[in-house]
Amino acid sequence: MDRRAFVRGVATAIPIVTLPALPGCVASGGSRFAGNVAHLPRVRVDESRLIRTAVGLRPYRDGGFVVRRDAFADTRLVHNYGHGGSGITLSWGTSKLAVDLGLAGHTGPVAVLGAGVIGLSTARLAQEAGFAVTIYAASLPPETTSNIAGGQWHPFGHFRDSVVTDQWREQFRAAADYSWRRFQIMVGADYGVRWLTTYSEGEPERPLLSTFPPAQRALSSGEHPFAIEQVFRFDTLYVEPGRYLRQLMRDVLQAGGRFEVRRFDGLPDIAALRERLVFNCTGLGARALFGDMELRPARGQLAILLPQPEVEYAYTFNAGYMFPRPDGIVLGGTFALDNWALETDPRVTARILASHRELRGDTPKEP
Repeated sequence: MDRRAFVRGVATAIPIVTLPALPGCVASGGSRFAGNVAHLPRVRVDESRLIRTAVGLRPYRDGGFVVRRDAFADTRLVHNYGHGGSGITLSWGTSKLAVDLGLAGHTGPVAVLGAGVIGLSTARLAQEAGFAVTIYAASLPPETTSNIAGGQWHPFGHFRDSVVTDQWREQFRAAADYSWRRFQIMVGADYGVRWLTTYSEGEPERPLLSTFPPAQRALSSGEHPFAIEQVFRFDTLYVEPGRYLRQLMRDVLQAGGRFEVRRFDGLPDIAALRERLVFNCTGLGARALFGDMELRPARGQLAILLPQPEVEYAYTFNAGYMFPRPDGIVLGGTFALDNWALETDPRVTARILASHRELRGDTPKEP
């Protein structure tokens, strides 16, 4: 199952499925290949270059993300969770939907539950609208699921096509459009956001927005060095999660926001807050806190290699994805539904490395 299948909403409970990621900018020079094959520097995939592994649990729902307003006692509660593999991608968009839903007619301070990318984005938008914000969270970056994300801008693995409604699809399109435009004005070293050319498998995909994916076209076999029959390329944005989340936290603090580390055991704890408007951005935590049993963990495992500054392209193939970042070459990934395990599996790491070596013909294909 590939990443584009999930974009179309085909999400099923599979034990461990290697999936791809998303696009980028202009490829730089590097090692040469026979004929007129594109000059893409080779990713050096070797166990000796492995610097760390990581595991994260994405908050997946068949029915897609939740942006909804509820009331509990005299507290206005706005939900913004359940983004699956699209947390960074849709963060600004669903947060915009949530604040528009919650702030209308509200006066006084605002509370945000959760300090991952969704919580931080929601907090910033509330601050930009002139509200004082406190973020309450059990963990702060870098101890959040968002820190483990690959960081590619591309909606992926966040709903089942046969389950979502037309109303939800409109929310999705609106969220994607706003988020796509918001990230474009954040490109640069401060936030760790940049454009990269990305190579993907199969035929070019159907556009999600009128402006995404840009620069998309099919390639001939001589225009890429991969051991894959059909390849296309397009450009998209990539985010370095560690740097990005640190900067968002600075933005929140510089705008007068506060962070408080604490856990909530139930709705009474939330109703006891001084803030009468609360945004729930707790991700997978909303399963226990708010009883949303549709939330399921989608376990992902990454293998990160030593950085290669010369690698200025990305790829997302059925065999896996590769995102080059200053903090390392990120190889993924897996999408294992209903798997709560947070320990790294060495067998999965070995499979990830083997599949990426094979993409450039470094190892023979198994029968």
